[in-house]
Amino acid sequence: MTRISFYVLKGDNEQDRQVFACRLIEKAYYQGQQIYVHTESEQQTKQFNQDLWSFRSDSFIPHQIVGNDNTDQQSAVLVSHNATPPRLMNLLINLADEQPTFFSQFERVAEFVNEDSAIKTAGRARYRFYQQRGYQLETFTI
Repeated sequence: MTRISFYVLKGDNEQDRQVFACRLIEKAYYQGQQIYVHTESEQQTKQFNQDLWSFRSDSFIPHQIVGNDNTDQQSAVLVSHNATPPRLMNLLINLADEQPTFFSQFERVAEFVNEDSAIKTAGRARYRFYQQRGYQLETFTI
């Protein structure tokens, strides 16, 4: 069964939330995991793409933005707001307000909540969703 991890961050800065996601992706990537990043919108997909290139000057995480029409999706890290994962992958990074319908095909889902009221409210709704369906939940206060 999919393991769900909630990371509760201090502050309400969206950029801090995305940088923390980049750090988690970096760790998982170097552990050999296949990672899918689900974003809320095309704008967030493009911003997160930039974040992965620039969040640390000494880091390199090969990744790729994907859409439903892409056929060459070989990177270990894929980012999208409107595509389903093209293959089985280990870790889902969810940056969207709702959980994607395909979340249960992953070994692990990482959710990120901060003190922004809209993000916190959406995070609580996702937590209840997973909890009501019997998923193993863990919370980390960062």
